[in-house]
Amino acid sequence: RVGALFAECFPDPGLAVTVVDSGRGRWRLTIHVPGSADEKAVRALAEAAAGPGIAERLVFERAAPRDWVKASLAGLRPVRAGRFVVHGAHDRARVAPNRIGIEIEAALAFGTGHHGTTRGCLLALDAICRARNGLRILDLGTGSGVLAIAAARALRHRVLATDIDAAAVRVARANARLNGVAALIEFAQANGVGGRGVRARAPFDLVVANILLGPLQRFAAPLIALTAPGARVILSGLLTSQANAAVSAYRPLALERRIELDGWTTLVLRRR
Repeated sequence: RVGALFAECFPDPGLAVTVVDSGRGRWRLTIHVPGSADEKAVRALAEAAAGPGIAERLVFERAAPRDWVKASLAGLRPVRAGRFVVHGAHDRARVAPNRIGIEIEAALAFGTGHHGTTRGCLLALDAICRARNGLRILDLGTGSGVLAIAAARALRHRVLATDIDAAAVRVARANARLNGVAALIEFAQANGVGGRGVRARAPFDLVVANILLGPLQRFAAPLIALTAPGARVILSGLLTSQANAAVSAYRPLALERRIELDGWTTLVLRRR
């Protein structure tokens, strides 16, 4: 009741209320307030919601500024997908010499390798990269750049990586520099596959598109037109229940493989 009342009375976007079950009928309530808190007013509100006993047990303390994104990623374990190991700076020394390490800095862009869609794409890439080289590669919706970096490191070939979000492009470019493949990857802000820069580099032998079902369906025809004979297309960002819809949209391509992880599906398709 206290948490609900605070959330209702203080609609400030900087306010955060969390309630955690500590077990045995005990709960922990934490309220983060931007700036200074009026302790008297806070206790009065808590008392109005749950009685004086709760109000008296409130503890006030100032939280030091912290990079919460970096702090959360620091606790993430390395992700292994075939030969690829996606890790943070704190695990750099733990990557085995026979693995391809990809270090991803804490940033506001999708792709740390922990999500089933990214891991599925990495597994698909690993299998394809073992058998192919000299590919013309497109990473559509690059996010943190993890998949473009993986392809560049495994194949040592140029990659075009695009994203609709300018911030993601900046993050991906920084990650490419961190991983020593900045010279191999060209990053560009683009909405879909219709950009002049994308068309100028076609046809592609390998396309990775880890986005969502809706955009994948819209891009199907123009994306297929950008592929070379024998090209492989890796599609992800798909719930398992959406996989068949994606296969149908890309019907001219043959389905080679499905990778299902944590309720998400990655598809590997091939142009005949």
